[in-house]
Amino acid sequence: MLQTSGTARCEAGVSEQLQGKTAIVTGASRGIGRAITETFVREGARVFICGRKQETLEAVAAEIGPAVIPVACHVGKDEDIRALLAAAGDVDILVNNAGTNVAQGPALEMNDAQFDKMVEVNLKSAFRLINGVAPGMCARGSGSIINIASISGVRPQYHGMLYSMTKAALIMMTQSYAVELGPQGVRVNAIAPGLIQTKLSEYYWKDDDRRTHQIERQPIRHLGQPAEIAEIALMMASGASSYMTGQTIVVDGGHLLSSI
Repeated sequence: MLQTSGTARCEAGVSEQLQGKTAIVTGASRGIGRAITETFVREGARVFICGRKQETLEAVAAEIGPAVIPVACHVGKDEDIRALLAAAGDVDILVNNAGTNVAQGPALEMNDAQFDKMVEVNLKSAFRLINGVAPGMCARGSGSIINIASISGVRPQYHGMLYSMTKAALIMMTQSYAVELGPQGVRVNAIAPGLIQTKLSEYYWKDDDRRTHQIERQPIRHLGQPAEIAEIALMMASGASSYMTGQTIVVDGGHLLSSI
């Protein structure tokens, strides 16, 4: 049976680990981005969410609450990113979650347009956003940047060369920024999810046979949920990870373990 997504709740009151913090979460209208937004709001943050359609974002904001500010933004467009940054002001937490996987197929069949699109959305958007928020974080002496990578950036995804390539580059970007921004008090980390029940990955989990094949190769035998990624993002965003930077945390139910 498939599990439904949701955000874990504190049983003994609200801890508000992110009280007074301002965050940007890209690709937040659904899936992992929405779950991260819900979790950050639960912990006291004000969250600017972005996606392509303003009406979709407004519906999400209405469901989660007034701490969510919707801003339509195509992360592949520099002018949209500039407008998002101007609306958000001082940012304490950046989550680069937006991504695409529109170029699946044999590597020798990929073309320039597919290459450019994958780099634009999966990689250059993070580059632009980090360069937009990091100077302010450095000036204030604190900040957390979280990049949502993938296990496909750790090991190649079959017929997914461009996706794997961009996610691997995002992991290296994480490490490079961590080295340079750490002395100014800014931490940069990444999460590499395995198969999570989202729209982006439905090819792998909607089909019973593919889903079963995936889950039976994992020590943790359930389909990953967006909320399970969100809780790791919360740890990275909060003071709980104050001594951690440049790391990529794999959250895949143990799928990458070679003994299975």
